[in-house]
Amino acid sequence: MAELVSDFIPERTTVAARRSWRPDLFGFFRRYLSVILLVVAWQVSASLGWISPRLLASPVQIAHTAWDLTRDHTLPTNLLVSLGRAAAGLALGIAVGVSLALVSGLSRAGEDIVDAPMQMLRTLPSLALVPLFILWFGIGELPKVLLVALGVKFPVYLNLYKGIRGIDPKLLEVAQTIGLSRWKTIKEIILPGALPDLLVGIRFAVGISWLMLVVAEQVNADSGIGHMMMDAEDFLRTDIILVGLAVYAILGLLSDQLVRLAENKLLVWRGTRRVGKASI
Repeated sequence: MAELVSDFIPERTTVAARRSWRPDLFGFFRRYLSVILLVVAWQVSASLGWISPRLLASPVQIAHTAWDLTRDHTLPTNLLVSLGRAAAGLALGIAVGVSLALVSGLSRAGEDIVDAPMQMLRTLPSLALVPLFILWFGIGELPKVLLVALGVKFPVYLNLYKGIRGIDPKLLEVAQTIGLSRWKTIKEIILPGALPDLLVGIRFAVGISWLMLVVAEQVNADSGIGHMMMDAEDFLRTDIILVGLAVYAILGLLSDQLVRLAENKLLVWRGTRRVGKASI
C-alpha cells in the first residue's frame, strides 16, 4: 500500500505541474480587467473633453504617438539602449547581491563584515548618489549601469540572506550526521532551501532595475527611454512622456512574468497548493 501511495504522489505532482503551464485566457483577462476598464474610462473622459490633452494625452493619442515614434525608429533605438543598460545593471546587481548574501549568510564573521554596511547603504537616497557617481565614473554608460546595479543588489541580498538563515537546523544536523562536507551541505541543502527567497528577491530586483533606470537615464544621457522623455518635457509633449511611461510599465510587467515562469519551472518540486478555489 505504501509503495502505491509513493508511486502516486510524483504522478499527481507532475500532472499539477503540467496544468500550471496551460494558458488560462479567462484568468489572464480577469486579472487585467481593471486595467482595461481604467483605459476605457480614460479615453471616454478625454473624448468628452473632461481631460485637457495638454495635461494628459488620451490613450488613442498615445497609441498614435507610439506608432509614429516606431516608424521613425526613435522608440526602437532608445528602447534597445535602455534594455542594454537594464540587463547589464541587473546582471551585475544580482551577482553582487548573491555573493554578499553568501558571505554574510554562511558565516558569522562574514555577517559582521558585510551586513552593517549593506544596511547603511540601502537607506541612502539614490538621487543623492548621482553627483558622486558622475564625479567618480564620468558621464558615460558606466555610472548608469552602476546606478541600476546599486538598486538591484539590496533586495537580492536581503532575501537570499533571509533564505539562508531560515534553513531548518534539523536539515543541517542530518547533513552532519551523514558526513556531508561543507561544500556538499551548501550545494545540496542550503542553496536549494534558499532558492524560493532568492527568486522573490529577483522579482523585486527586476522592478527596481526599471525604477533606477529612469533615474540613470535622466542624468547626462543622450539616448534611452528616459532621455526621450526628458526631451519631450522641454516641448510639453505629454503624449511622448506617457509613451515612455507605458514602455517602462510594459517592460516591468513582462520581466516580472518571466521571473514567475522561471520560478514555476525551478520550484516545480513544490507542486501546487490550493486554498479554497485559489492556487498558490
